Amino acid sequence: MFQKKSVKDVDCSNKKVFVRVDFNVPLKDGKVADDTRILAALPTIQYLLDNDAAVILASHLGRPGGKKREELSLKPVAEYLSHLVNTKVSFNDDCIGETAKFAAGKLKFGEILVLENTRFHIGEKANDPTMGKELASLADIFVDDAFGTAHRAHASNVGITEYLPAVAGLLLEKEIIYLGNTIADPELPFTAILGGAKVSGKIGVIKNLVDKVDNILIGGGMANTFFAAMDFKMGDSLIEPDSIKMAKELITEFGEKIFLPVDVVIGDEFSDTAKYKTMTLGDIPDGWRIMDIGPDSLLEYEKIINRSKTIVWNGPMGVFEFKPFANGTFSLAKIIARSSAVTIVGGGDSAAAVNDAGLSKDITHVSTGGGASLKMMEGSILPGLEALDDK
Repeated sequence: MFQKKSVKDVDCSNKKVFVRVDFNVPLKDGKVADDTRILAALPTIQYLLDNDAAVILASHLGRPGGKKREELSLKPVAEYLSHLVNTKVSFNDDCIGETAKFAAGKLKFGEILVLENTRFHIGEKANDPTMGKELASLADIFVDDAFGTAHRAHASNVGITEYLPAVAGLLLEKEIIYLGNTIADPELPFTAILGGAKVSGKIGVIKNLVDKVDNILIGGGMANTFFAAMDFKMGDSLIEPDSIKMAKELITEFGEKIFLPVDVVIGDEFSDTAKYKTMTLGDIPDGWRIMDIGPDSLLEYEKIINRSKTIVWNGPMGVFEFKPFANGTFSLAKIIARSSAVTIVGGGDSAAAVNDAGLSKDITHVSTGGGASLKMMEGSILPGLEALDDK
């Protein structure tokens, strides 16, 4: 059940609507290289246009550190968007100040204005009340559709809500319903698959999910810390010494639910051209490091996935950006895509792997927010959601 007001709960016609979108997309040679997040925002944008709203879009892009940086301008994104909608899209080279006020003032209903990168101002990340108030002065209603930043309290998603009626966009609502409801009330058996480099970032997730799930399948660099906790020598593998004690405690308490790789692919250096070989789990030779899960691990994980009715996946199984170590992640994506379970892929690298493999259409829900989906899996409160008006 979604407890917050949605864009469909307010009258947007002939209103100026400020929409916080997540247009933090990769650019290459000054052009949009991946439009997944732009496409995900279209249903809310189109809904507002259909209801005769004047639509003001704001987003961050990259990490400019509060300074104007030309290569992180949203101008190419505005140009890209103009080809996706059947209306005028204008761009303003600031998100606050006189030019922003002027551009918002002359914006007609049924048209779109894209504002410049909110993080060009230090007040954005600081959730500065003055910046929140300035952003709010441009519009009559605030719509948050940026799930990717819902775990942050910034001026453009939290500060602004002090001054305007604040509701969720269709994407934000969909993300919260899928992830929140699935974790709260999953069809069993429920399997969580966790990968990525570090176990420290996922301890909260494991602790929150361990009572709800039937299985936790672990891969990626985070598995190494569990192996170290089992007293294997790890060669040059990435491990987190500070998390070994916690990994030991998790194995002792929940060992019957936690599944680790039974074989691994090791490389003699961290590169695309490394020598590599597959070995069953044991002491890793000096000068070598674990870079992926092996084929036997995939077979074991496939058996568990095929028995599952709900699957949530967050984090790759290996260094999938290097071809010799991509098999674990891409094969897992295929196994999940073939499953008849409800399948949810948390954003970030797992979503990228599913998109790269062309399997998005075979997944029930691919999230647009890596950090935010992790926070939801931890059971944490999302400030960007919390700040919106209750139903």
